[in-house]
Amino acid sequence: MKSTGDAIRQTKTQTAAQAIVECLKIEGISNVFCVPGESYLPVLDALHDEESIRVIAARHESGAAFMAEGYAKSTLKPGIVLATRGVGAANLSIGVHTAYQDSTPMVVFLGQVHSKFRGREGFQEVDLDRYFQHIAKWAVEVNDAKRMPEIVQRAFRIAQTGRPGPVVISLPEDVLPVEASMQFGPVTVNPSPVPAQHEINRVEELLSSAKKPLIIAGGGVKSSQAEEVLVAFAEKYTIPVLAAFRRQDVFPNNHPLYVGHLGLGTNKKVLQTVEQADLIIALGTRLSEVTTQDYQIITADKQLIHIDISYDTIGKVYAPDAGIVADVGEALQVLGNIAVNCAWGNWVKERRQAHEEVSSLNVSHNDVINKHIIALMEKKLPKDALLTNDAGNFAGWLHAFYPFTEKHTYVGPTSGAMGYGMPAALGAKLAFPEKTVVSLSGDGGFMMTVQELETAVRNNIPVICLVFNNNMYGTIRMHQEIHYPKKVVGTDLGTVSFKNLAISVGADGYQVTTIEAFAEAFELALEKNRPAVIEILTDKEQISVSSTITQIRDRAAK
Repeated sequence: MKSTGDAIRQTKTQTAAQAIVECLKIEGISNVFCVPGESYLPVLDALHDEESIRVIAARHESGAAFMAEGYAKSTLKPGIVLATRGVGAANLSIGVHTAYQDSTPMVVFLGQVHSKFRGREGFQEVDLDRYFQHIAKWAVEVNDAKRMPEIVQRAFRIAQTGRPGPVVISLPEDVLPVEASMQFGPVTVNPSPVPAQHEINRVEELLSSAKKPLIIAGGGVKSSQAEEVLVAFAEKYTIPVLAAFRRQDVFPNNHPLYVGHLGLGTNKKVLQTVEQADLIIALGTRLSEVTTQDYQIITADKQLIHIDISYDTIGKVYAPDAGIVADVGEALQVLGNIAVNCAWGNWVKERRQAHEEVSSLNVSHNDVINKHIIALMEKKLPKDALLTNDAGNFAGWLHAFYPFTEKHTYVGPTSGAMGYGMPAALGAKLAFPEKTVVSLSGDGGFMMTVQELETAVRNNIPVICLVFNNNMYGTIRMHQEIHYPKKVVGTDLGTVSFKNLAISVGADGYQVTTIEAFAEAFELALEKNRPAVIEILTDKEQISVSSTITQIRDRAAK
């Protein structure tokens, strides 16, 4: 962990590349992810000489970026990823976009062509600062070696403060070996703003007049490490809590005040809780398209208290009745002292019961294998096991039924990036080596970054990868059937043996078609503690949690 003690300013004579590594050390970085490139070889050389930082070389820049993003989500420290020039930068850009939409701190170092070649369409030249401007908090090119510590430390500060996000630093190859007298500032310390007294009074006023208040808790609660404070606040005022999209571990799912998850395909009974609420308390969430069900569930008849660390987030989607720029943890601490008469206890019990009805893990022979697998995982996994998922309909069973009861047990892409699940699991496992880490993917998404399975084997990162294989891009096929029934084009995929693919790179591989076979393979994977893939052959017909292809077509025919 980085120190927050007395600031110590240092001056050293170093190369610009060595100064980058010095900044990483100051920030307490212990793992960096990369695909090596000749444009930033001096940085790799400096990393070679630094024993405290482990370099994880990936097979593809998108995989490296997803690893860094999953690592950052887990550690709550910036993920570091390095790549070369325009080609590497373009490959990892999906990871930058994921970090941006997911509010994940990340610092990206990109090799750049020689300064003398800039503007001449040099080899692999791209204007990197302009390229990333729209999907990063800050993108900058360093043209003066002496300014490297200043800019890199500023990058860390920007990545971590306010709404966290990615920062991109372009490094011309001629700048990196230049030696200069480098001055380093102190470690970044995040500010923790608190609500003003008049804002506290306004919250008290709104909550006192409410009849059915509801909390929507997002990633800002996790960033501020305010999970316990949120539980205390919710318990004091008996306010039910919904998790924002793919933030399920923000609040214990087995708590009497937890009433569901606002995600894709959310059950109508969970949505009814929002419909009935007259006051929404949005905590550390940007109220995204998915969380708000296409910006429809927070209607004009509801009052809104929106608390977020970023002033840009407040009012971006909905104009709040009280918009408070504050650290969520600090805000909940002071708001725990307001005087409110809580008269909504019966409603809360009704909404909890509604959630329990639709999230029950009781299974029968009529249930598809996907739900049986979630039920078995709930029984077999330690409570602190960490799960990641890729994008795809298979994740609907995880989101609908798996109970996350402890913090730091879930990592998922709110950006919906395919190929995310397995690389993010590698990053999460490096963040929490003692935890069991399991990724869930569809065959389409898994194939997009499957090469990182070799990265797991080479670096001895034991994750268990579940691949739900129905030989198609299932989510897109579902939308295809809804809008253009029976006109299937582009969504069918060929046959791939993920079991054999895993074995070919040195991982353990299993293929199953029944829950009994899955249980046996899962037990072996847990015992052996090696990189493993369990391929689950599933039926195309059961295309989502709520519908089959036939049911979708029948509805369209009516």
